[in-house]
Amino acid sequence: MAILDRYLHPQMSAERIIPMVLWPISILMVFHRSVILGVNGDRTDDFRPVYDAALQFLNRQPVYGENLNTVDPHYLYPPSGTLLMAPLALIDPERSRWLFIVVSVLALLACAYLLAKLFGFGARSWVIPVILFFFFSTETVSHTLVFTNFNSFVLLGLLAFLLLMRQRHDLWAGVPLGLTVAVKPVLLPLLLLPLLNRQWRVFVGAIAIPVVLTAVAWPLSVDPGSFISRTLPYLSEARDYYNSSIAGNGAYFGVADWLVLLLRIAFVLMAVFSLWFLYRYYRKTDELLWLTTSTGVLLVTEFLVGALGQGYYSMLLFPLLMTVFLPGSTMRNWPAWLGVYGCMTFDSFYSNRWTPFGWWLEYNKVTWGWSLLMIAVFCSLLFRYLDMRRDGVTGLADDAGGPTPDPAPTASADGGEDRDAVATVEK
Repeated sequence: MAILDRYLHPQMSAERIIPMVLWPISILMVFHRSVILGVNGDRTDDFRPVYDAALQFLNRQPVYGENLNTVDPHYLYPPSGTLLMAPLALIDPERSRWLFIVVSVLALLACAYLLAKLFGFGARSWVIPVILFFFFSTETVSHTLVFTNFNSFVLLGLLAFLLLMRQRHDLWAGVPLGLTVAVKPVLLPLLLLPLLNRQWRVFVGAIAIPVVLTAVAWPLSVDPGSFISRTLPYLSEARDYYNSSIAGNGAYFGVADWLVLLLRIAFVLMAVFSLWFLYRYYRKTDELLWLTTSTGVLLVTEFLVGALGQGYYSMLLFPLLMTVFLPGSTMRNWPAWLGVYGCMTFDSFYSNRWTPFGWWLEYNKVTWGWSLLMIAVFCSLLFRYLDMRRDGVTGLADDAGGPTPDPAPTASADGGEDRDAVATVEK
């Protein structure tokens, strides 16, 4: 029977089973999200204003003259972004949009590889199909393709920046950051990371590239000053539609201004503590965890506290989510993943039977998702700090003076590390 069992019940490891299951599913999901949903489009079309602006730029016409009082998508990129987007208008809009979708998908595939590489997994690892399956299951990736937005390239720039910065290729690390900032400055807060880590050369590319592109685009544009006088004031306002920031959500639901301000201050204070704790206790001992978690904290805070936070920005949180593979991750607790569901789910909560309730859930899911994710990260770090203070070990990380071996403690039920293991390592 033992001999027959080899043929009747062949053994296969999980590392082989997972790719076998997820590769075909992921490939078909990529096809569905891009070729079917992406080409179909939706009522929101982020690509058309970009194409029109590129066409107007090439034809020496005003770019920033549209009516900003409508709820239609507007062109909000600076002149440097207009210069980079200009080649889109060299062909007709339909084929240009299709090409943009294709390149966006290729960028997302590259993102999956870079994300795995950042965390030490190879191109043939079982993690790659898991990442792709998760990517294309989310609202953030799906709507980026359906609405045909630039977010895929921002994520690519973010991952390239983190990988190059960690490998100490500082001059190169600033290049992807500078290119994304030239189009969409959503990654600007991340300049705090090389500043804290004293990697000064990152700033060369991160600052010089948008400055040079702006200097080239400014005389080529007909109305570059209108970006300063019209578009920037609009970007600083918290609009009450398609806006999941605290201010935007509050404006939509009529929340009192004092409460909106109080919530924004509360999340800033949570971010300040989280960044301080991560810098003090993880920068020297676990740089990858410090970089990726700090990136997530900075971006979630920007989405919540800033004037504009849109749901598909959530794809920039993928590095934070990936820390779940690391000991000490703040993602090893269920409230954090409930928050991930809120800000990334492709599910719709509109209800024919309970219309007001479904409408309330749908319009709040991204805001409460970001909020719960931020609270989970903050509480995880706060509880660790309180435990360390109780045991009198809060100053040991500063005295270490350099990298130490990863103790790889076990995870406890509340998402923090096992207290006995931490105490043993610290002593």
